[in-house]
Amino acid sequence: MVGGRAKVTRGEETSELAEDQSTYIPIGIKHRLENPSADELHIIEIQSGTTLNENDIERFEDVYGRI
Repeated sequence: MVGGRAKVTRGEETSELAEDQSTYIPIGIKHRLENPSADELHIIEIQSGTTLNENDIERFEDVYGRI
């Protein structure tokens, strides 16, 4: 994470990250990223693997109205 604070839910585990911290989300783990404050949150997302796209995203809940 570059700046701000992030609430990260990975499976049943929830944690909070601060600036210069990171997390790893294994393939197939249900996850969510939230901004718990009014400050801006800036992140860098890195994907790895042989196929890098977002065609495999399965949204379980979306409060932002994305399809």
